[in-house]
Amino acid sequence: QVRIQESGGGLVQAGGSLRLSCTVSGLTFVDYGMGWFRQAPGKERMGIACIEDVGRLTLYDDSVRGRFTISRDNMRNIVYLEMSNLKPEDTAMYYCATKEVRSCGRFRHSDAYEYFGQGTQVTVSS
Repeated sequence: QVRIQESGGGLVQAGGSLRLSCTVSGLTFVDYGMGWFRQAPGKERMGIACIEDVGRLTLYDDSVRGRFTISRDNMRNIVYLEMSNLKPEDTAMYYCATKEVRSCGRFRHSDAYEYFGQGTQVTVSS
């Protein structure tokens, strides 16, 4: 059984930082690309970052590039999202997900991923 658990969300002031963590079990972690999604109220869930199986390649949506960093620890089955210079528009539920493959093709699209976690809320106050 695949289990995905996000943590690290919370309330932060604009300009602040947070680090999200995602622990994965029930699959061979190194065989899968990993991504982070977010969904704001009334909006579609969208992929914002992806990291390939061994971490050599990362991709970002324009909305977070330069502020967010995705990384992974293949020994501990954890993927991270370091978020800095947070803005009120970053307020959303953040989800971790496993790609269907090792690479990050179509990383913004939910149907390119196989398993999602339950999410962790990030709220940025102005």
